[in-house]
Amino acid sequence: MEGLFTANNVWMMICTALVFFMHTGFAFLEIGLTRQKNTINILFKNIFIITVGLLLYYIAGFNLMYPGFAEGSAGFFDFGGFGIGAPENGMTPEYADGGYTWWTDFLFQGMFAATAATIVSGAVAERIKIGPFMMFTVIYVGLIYPIAGSWKWGGGFLDMRETPFYDFAGSTLVHSVGGWAALVAVWLLGARIGKFDKQGKPQAIPGHNIPLATAGVLILWLGWFGFNGGSVLSADPELTSLTLVTTCLAAAAGGVVSAFVSFLRYKNLDLTMFLNGILGGLVGITAGADQMTPEDAIIIGAVAGALIVFAVSFVDRIKLDDPVGAIAVHLVCGIWGTLAVGLFGALAGVDQFISQLVGVLSYAAICIPSAFLIFFIMKKTVGIRVSEKEELEGLDAHEHGMDAYADFRMNEH
Repeated sequence: MEGLFTANNVWMMICTALVFFMHTGFAFLEIGLTRQKNTINILFKNIFIITVGLLLYYIAGFNLMYPGFAEGSAGFFDFGGFGIGAPENGMTPEYADGGYTWWTDFLFQGMFAATAATIVSGAVAERIKIGPFMMFTVIYVGLIYPIAGSWKWGGGFLDMRETPFYDFAGSTLVHSVGGWAALVAVWLLGARIGKFDKQGKPQAIPGHNIPLATAGVLILWLGWFGFNGGSVLSADPELTSLTLVTTCLAAAAGGVVSAFVSFLRYKNLDLTMFLNGILGGLVGITAGADQMTPEDAIIIGAVAGALIVFAVSFVDRIKLDDPVGAIAVHLVCGIWGTLAVGLFGALAGVDQFISQLVGVLSYAAICIPSAFLIFFIMKKTVGIRVSEKEELEGLDAHEHGMDAYADFRMNEH
């Protein structure tokens, strides 16, 4: 018993480290797909998110997300108190069915919390003021994400339904929560200068380091071994193995189909579309990775890959500027993956599909108004967008007084 408990806990700590490493992947992807003059700004935001996110999760987030809803509670909101003092059985096999300790539980879930704001960081890159973004991160990660998370993972009302809403590792609870906020932020912020011509036609603004973006996607794929594999919440051999297989097959299918559909539409082999297809497949499988057969996973990933191409095009068509494709990857594929639980795998059925739809709508109902309120108030008070001069010359120089590549300057327009 003691040996199994130790093995489970070690696996969960490894998964925690892998999810932490995903922040390197997000950072690489974001700076690679944007321009050199904004590199420091993006890296600063990413470092701020993980550091402040963990502190906020310690102060109140963990106990907002896992408050221990009382019997008879409506399951919408509760708070277990400040800090994270461990219960008596917190370091023993009696806690969490011997899957991990209280401390490991906190750290693993804390890594997830920061991811939601990281998704927004990429979508608003190259024109948002650093101060308002930091304020948004504090409120959204510190308050909105854990409250929303409690609705399912904390045993709240979505978990209390006769047919409970199911989200294994966060297609909705993490990715759509970030995706809805990204959508609202991009709309309120407006497009980068030069993104749309006078006729409203989208113009490509190439990223400055596509090899770095590629490395970022591969790091994220590796990190998903912990993101999904750790969501088994133990080192169960059968379930962890199946989860990693479905995760990888969905990623592969998403990438291949995205590249193929993109080629059919645009007659070129677009690497960035290939990369986002991989991420779309990963996001899509995340809600039901433990419930799917390998064949289910390939179908889910393939659909996600096709959705990426059409979603990126649609976002451009409605004049929204998302430099890294975060809305297509995390919101569109997050919704698809969540609904796919009701269509494929062990939980497929009409009741489950309805429950999944209720879950999607519930998270839209908290994320859209809260993100709008945060950004709109700041827009009308301190402002959320840098000046035209600052945007053209780069946020690194104006917001940070630094150059990411001091000895290697390139002309940028």
